[in-house]
Amino acid sequence: MMELPTPEELRALRKRAGLTQAELAKRAGVSQSLIARIEAGTVNPRLSTLIKIYSALREYMEEEVPVERVMHSPVITVSVDERLDRIVEVMWSNGISQVPVLDRDGYVVGTVHERDVVEAFLKHRERALQLRAIDVMSEPLPLVPKNAKLSSIIKILRGEIPAVLVVEGWKLVGIITKSDLMRFFAGLPSKPSPQQPARDRELTASAPS
Repeated sequence: MMELPTPEELRALRKRAGLTQAELAKRAGVSQSLIARIEAGTVNPRLSTLIKIYSALREYMEEEVPVERVMHSPVITVSVDERLDRIVEVMWSNGISQVPVLDRDGYVVGTVHERDVVEAFLKHRERALQLRAIDVMSEPLPLVPKNAKLSSIIKILRGEIPAVLVVEGWKLVGIITKSDLMRFFAGLPSKPSPQQPARDRELTASAPS
């Protein structure tokens, strides 16, 4: 069963999507005054009407909202030459489970996941800390252009892939994780910075200073 938002959540979602009350009303086939009263909590609409409004809002958000409005930036990264001990420190201190790897020109060439680190220790034991990112990294996370629509991200993140990287040309400018999608659709504020303790945080925080 579809879980419908409260009036406050509906208002937050509409604003996050960048729609005016009039624009949402037109898409949902209702009056602007009804949208205003629902958001103010002064009217209790029929369930079918609320579903219609929410569905129109979700459809717009998925099809029209650019990924740059959902992404986090800047992205925490490591270089291909970074030693594994330093990579572990970066991942642990920022509460992230994967980190993109950049080559000397700044291009994304791979990803170090927690599983890559564990496998390196199991295989190389104490010598693992001497390995570098290029020795243990997996394939890069999917790349999408900054002007891509949110719908393209949703299709990717419905599977096992934990995150996608957002690029402008070939420059890495942001990242979107599954938790970012939840935050966006729920109308929640951005996540805390890396300086605030949150071990379950994904790779969405600002790079440490």
